[in-house]
Amino acid sequence: MSPSPSPVLDEAALQRLRDLDPGGKSHLLERVLRAFESSVTRLGAQLVEARASNDMQSVRHAVHTLKSSSASIGAMRLSRLCAEIEAAVRQEAFAALPPLLDDVDRELAVVLQAVQPMRGSPP
Repeated sequence: MSPSPSPVLDEAALQRLRDLDPGGKSHLLERVLRAFESSVTRLGAQLVEARASNDMQSVRHAVHTLKSSSASIGAMRLSRLCAEIEAAVRQEAFAALPPLLDDVDRELAVVLQAVQPMRGSPP
């Protein structure tokens, strides 16, 4: 039996992934969560670098990718924050970005902590 889901992750999104792998024989949920964790590690580093160099298009690209991958595993707050950042960059509302980017950093840590016990070890 898998650990109970975290309130950080939307149960309906997790259930959709489970439904794609009835019985869990392919370990789809765990594989998706491990891929998410790997992707987020890379995107998080890109986001830090883009922010430090004030490269708003790279910030937008990183949060755009993070937005969809977060939604796919049910990290809806993280996905919404990424959408807000993406919109702010598109509208050139750069003054709004620092607190939103700080929120993304914090939420990333929360999501990664929630994912870790659910991702299992590679089969």
